[in-house]
Amino acid sequence: MGTRDRILDAAAQIMRERGVAHATTKEIAKAAGYSEAALYKHFSDKEDIILNVLRYRMPGPVEARPKPGAATVEDNLATLARGALNFYQQSLPLLGGLLAQPQRMAAHRDAMSRHGAGPGHAIAGIAEYLRAEQGLARVGDAVEVDAVAALLDGACFHQAFLRYYQEGPAATAAPDELARSLARTLARGL
Repeated sequence: MGTRDRILDAAAQIMRERGVAHATTKEIAKAAGYSEAALYKHFSDKEDIILNVLRYRMPGPVEARPKPGAATVEDNLATLARGALNFYQQSLPLLGGLLAQPQRMAAHRDAMSRHGAGPGHAIAGIAEYLRAEQGLARVGDAVEVDAVAALLDGACFHQAFLRYYQEGPAATAAPDELARSLARTLARGL
């Protein structure tokens, strides 16, 4: 395993245990077995590390984006819901502390924007998929795909939050039936 991977693994572990707001680059470097200088040879700053942990050490919210026209729209929405549920459930312990620190949150938001990342991208990805299905006449022309995407993503985020709130950072994964139920409900209106 290379230096970059060891740093990302250490960062992911520390961020899961302590949250992003309380993880330091010095602590991450030490846990990986490197100096802080070595860390900065691979990452520009802490936000770059966070982004890479989210991208490469966690499932993306729409990582398994289904191919338009393949399977049923309902099955594809369930795949998207599963990905979002998993991502949000795993990312809440990491990012929750940012909400209490407006300056850190602003720095995080700016860094995510610079890297073309952030929470709005999940909704945009779902909407893009739904627009493609509209083009194939599998979703009605009158359907407001941005609203449907926001509903699906928002429901997944809220369900992940509830699981985290009720069970803590070690919450069990959301059941597959939850993803299917959300997809089934939305697909009826498409």
